[in-house]
Amino acid sequence: MTRPVVVCVPARNEAKRLPVLLEALAQQTLPSPINVALCINNSTDGSAEAAQAAVAKAEGRIRLNLLTCEFPPELAHAGSARRAAMELGAEWLGDNDALLVSTDADCRPPADWLEANLANAGPMRIIGGRIELDEMEAHKWPLLFDLRDRFDDYWSKVREIEDAVDPVPWDLPPRHGDHTGASIALTVGLYRAAGGVPLTPSGEDRALVAAALAVGGELIHPQTVWTRTSARPAGRADGGMAEEMRRWLAAGTDGVDPKVPAFQHWQTRALWRRAMRRALGPGKLMLAEAKLPPMPCEMSLPKRLRASSA
Repeated sequence: MTRPVVVCVPARNEAKRLPVLLEALAQQTLPSPINVALCINNSTDGSAEAAQAAVAKAEGRIRLNLLTCEFPPELAHAGSARRAAMELGAEWLGDNDALLVSTDADCRPPADWLEANLANAGPMRIIGGRIELDEMEAHKWPLLFDLRDRFDDYWSKVREIEDAVDPVPWDLPPRHGDHTGASIALTVGLYRAAGGVPLTPSGEDRALVAAALAVGGELIHPQTVWTRTSARPAGRADGGMAEEMRRWLAAGTDGVDPKVPAFQHWQTRALWRRAMRRALGPGKLMLAEAKLPPMPCEMSLPKRLRASSA
């Protein structure tokens, strides 16, 4: 029997992007209609109407559970929005074995995204999906895509260092390093045990992962699970990917390479993580690492470390 699955989406003023996401979900390889729990909050641009029109256009491929709400100013942030979407999905399906798959309104997943998530699902697994910039937008921000290729090479080298020093038995290479709200999946049971999405203004996705790790979850990063996200440098959430891309653009426009931690810092961090893992456990380890002083960014982002596959 196929594990039930629901895609959980928070959205705010996303009338243009939601139809793109919903069209991609309608094209998923799963034979049954795709369950989508959509929470539209504090919107003024007709996002709900745009979503409903896209669902109608999908001709039965999408089952939409739509919640529209208005959070008070102190709660009008990413934590409240993602929690509402995930709670909507969890309550809708109810089954502890059902898979909650988080994504964002500006994503465009490939057709096998949900199938790949289901293939990697397990009662205590947290599935992080690799995040790619949407190639349909490459003509708008070519500098971003060049920098992203260079960052991909840099992070690939960081993963090699980590896997050599502190391999994690359930998350062995080849793996990526992403676990953001654009593509995180976990069962309803694990989500409930973790206490749901923490109500933090930003970083709610990382906080959810930490909470799930603290109750015994195992974080994995399969290369087969990935999605595209918009390359737009104007985002909705503080501290999100758009903010990072604005920093990339600012550096690149000035002709100055972004600065990153040198590789020896990552080796030192991996040695610390290996030493602390047994004493703290995965959940407390992630929280303890978040409290460490930031690594110095003294090295220019390297040029391409490997030839382009294009």
